[in-house]
Amino acid sequence: MNQSSIWVTETFLSIQGESTHAGRLCFFIRLAGCNLKCRYCDTQYSANLTGGKAEMLDLLVVKAVSSGVDLVEITGGEPLTQPATISLCEKLLDAGMTVLVETNGSMPIWELPENVIRILDCKTPSSGESGSNLYKNYDFITPADEVKFVISDREDYDFSRKIIREYDLSSKTQNLLFSPVWDKITPQQLATWMIADRPAARLQLQMHKLIWGPDKTGV
Repeated sequence: MNQSSIWVTETFLSIQGESTHAGRLCFFIRLAGCNLKCRYCDTQYSANLTGGKAEMLDLLVVKAVSSGVDLVEITGGEPLTQPATISLCEKLLDAGMTVLVETNGSMPIWELPENVIRILDCKTPSSGESGSNLYKNYDFITPADEVKFVISDREDYDFSRKIIREYDLSSKTQNLLFSPVWDKITPQQLATWMIADRPAARLQLQMHKLIWGPDKTGV
């Protein structure tokens, strides 16, 4: 495939359910293909290129602008497995959009254009992919970027706190997010730990699952 097109699973307008932008109207571009196999993945239908179709970058920009909102998120899958993601970001920025890229943290974020807001996962032990974290990414985090820790249990929680301390993440961004896995740990349990320990992070709930339920896609 050339750099004028990219593999896409779906596009849709919805309420942003995660990140510090939660609650805002957002146009989503979900790309196909992922290089990891997280145990708690809730978008497995986008993990393979075969689940998507090739779409022209210019057409995706038209769809995003025509949505009537100025916030767009490129997600997956893993967006950075496709080189054309860089060009897509540039085109969306040129169109005046605020661009979020949600990435699994295993690939270089420094290749993304300036002014893209990177939402970077730090894979915790329960994901089965904590060995895939590319910690060099933390050298490139800006105050606008976000780091998300998806937490299933106490081991994940303690791991997340350790990473924040070890890489001094709270001095790089205030947007550090602890997100409970939907069916593994209750928000109350995670909140209780956070109140006791006062980590430099905020609790994040998946708002879209609270609105539409955990199994609905395209929202």
